[in-house]
Amino acid sequence: MFGIVRPCRHRLGEQLSSAWMAHLCGLCLSLRRDHGQFARLVTNYDGLLVSVLTEAQVEPAAQGRRRAGPCPLRGMRGASVARGEGARLAAAVSLVLAAAKVRDHALDGDGLLARRPLGAAARRVATHWGKAGARTGAHVGFDTAVLVDAVDRQPGIEALAGPGTPVLSVTEPTETATAAAFAHTAVLAGRPHNAAPLAEAGRFFGRLAHLLDAVEDREADAASGAWNPLTATGTDLVEARRLADDALRGIRLALREADFTDGRLAHRLLVHELRDSVDRAFGVRACSHPAPGGSASEVLWVPGAEAAHTPGGPYAPGGPYAPGGPGAPGGPRPPLPPHRDRRGTVAGCLVWAGLACTCQLCCDHDDPWSRERRQGWCNHCDCGTCSDCTNCCGCCDGCGCGSCDCGCNC
Repeated sequence: MFGIVRPCRHRLGEQLSSAWMAHLCGLCLSLRRDHGQFARLVTNYDGLLVSVLTEAQVEPAAQGRRRAGPCPLRGMRGASVARGEGARLAAAVSLVLAAAKVRDHALDGDGLLARRPLGAAARRVATHWGKAGARTGAHVGFDTAVLVDAVDRQPGIEALAGPGTPVLSVTEPTETATAAAFAHTAVLAGRPHNAAPLAEAGRFFGRLAHLLDAVEDREADAASGAWNPLTATGTDLVEARRLADDALRGIRLALREADFTDGRLAHRLLVHELRDSVDRAFGVRACSHPAPGGSASEVLWVPGAEAAHTPGGPYAPGGPYAPGGPGAPGGPRPPLPPHRDRRGTVAGCLVWAGLACTCQLCCDHDDPWSRERRQGWCNHCDCGTCSDCTNCCGCCDGCGCGSCDCGCNC
């Protein structure tokens, strides 16, 4: 499973964690029911946001739930899972975008797909997923052509991009695709007046997803010679962080304009958890619990990362993004980690399945594909134990939303 919004269940609290898992399992089971077991591979955290937004706009009596049987990823426990048009829309979007990604990897001959038989098989899978996503989208009234068009336009835009090209021109196709998907949740929920603000939220979310992916891959792309939007357009980390913060602000403002019946989970994921995703991508992490001798709103900067905490924020004089700092153009760069051979696609998937089924993904672990050390999903704060994070989302620490409705007790 992949995506930029990866919440920790300890921070969500029992109620929101159960709701989040209901949407995640609902997306997975919707893919299995309509398209077979193999289609469950495209389950991703960002795709389920479509299901979350749909349910957030409908009346409680209309929210679809059903009881699902045991699953290894739930510790062989049953669960109440989301169903209905929101889950099917999420499945359609996930299938179409996954088909595009597989097709691109097959055309580029990445990894095992460089072998002709495997590449041909991958292209057939991509074609099948693309058609399946289009059928499911048609069932819920969503034309997936806007997604396909965005994917098809991306290579041409990247080919024309160079130093001085605005990086937002590169992120535009992703913004357009996510805006369309977010806006259609208002149609499914019978609240067409929500389409405009949710399209705006989707546009900013697409921008953020593209930027964070570029930031996280920047060093690896430079080492391998792969194309990266930040490097190609000459966009430094200062500008990337500014654009990311602007996108966070835009999402928050857009969500205020939308009419929700119960927007707690959507607010939590798209405001608080997304802010943590940005911090994580830029090498920082925030904790709502007081550090020794510090305040609850103190930002803790990960040792060895590209940023370091300074009074006034990272852009202040002496900060990591100030002139001469490690994040500024021409500034000193941290040493690259030792190169480690990547696992292939199939081997990585098998390792990931083993980590997931044994709950090791919640702890610090080696990435199944790159072998790089990754932080555990439940290890995003310095409070000493994850159980201390229950019902404390830190929404009083600079959210700016006025009154937080995500269910915390701050």
